[in-house]
Amino acid sequence: MSRSDALALVAAARHLAVRGLSPGSSGNLSIRLGDRVLVTPTGSSLSRVQADDIAELSLAGEHLAGPRPTKEWAMHVAAYASDASLGAVVHLHSPASTAVSCLPPVGAGLADLPAYTPYRVMSLGEVPLVPYAAPGDASLGAEVGARVAAGRPVMLLANHGSVVAAATLDRAVDLSEELEASAALALTLAGRGARTLAPEQQSRLRPPAG
Repeated sequence: MSRSDALALVAAARHLAVRGLSPGSSGNLSIRLGDRVLVTPTGSSLSRVQADDIAELSLAGEHLAGPRPTKEWAMHVAAYASDASLGAVVHLHSPASTAVSCLPPVGAGLADLPAYTPYRVMSLGEVPLVPYAAPGDASLGAEVGARVAAGRPVMLLANHGSVVAAATLDRAVDLSEELEASAALALTLAGRGARTLAPEQQSRLRPPAG
């Protein structure tokens, strides 16, 4: 395990904690390095995690080194197994995203995140709402992997929080913040008759580069 890689994971954890997106000891992050996965440990706050706390897993989920990994490691491993281009996974219990995850799905199992802004459409795409399972349940890994394989790497877990997978750690962090902002906007505007982007306006939008 490279210490610089562990430190990068710690820096991302600290950033998300400072932003108020990982209350208490919630949330976990990982990065993929070839055939290895570095992931934050169980029972540690993202605001306090240190480089020496980072666990190392194989792509099959075998614990190779470091402390015991987060009990939700299966979601991370499943995401990487479903898309070889992914380099990072961020799972948070951030307030607005978790609140939206408690709302009923809309459409074909999608989270209730109206298309109020171009960035909601371009950055996040369609956001599925994964059916509820207890934290650490093996079924969550399968559900997350299925959404990633279907090209939906940004998702909400019902009554739980968010999962974002991306090519890089920076991108996964950015998308997690964009998801939280979109969820906060949805909650603020709920029931106020706010204008959403029309389908034709949405269809003209393209994902941002990178």
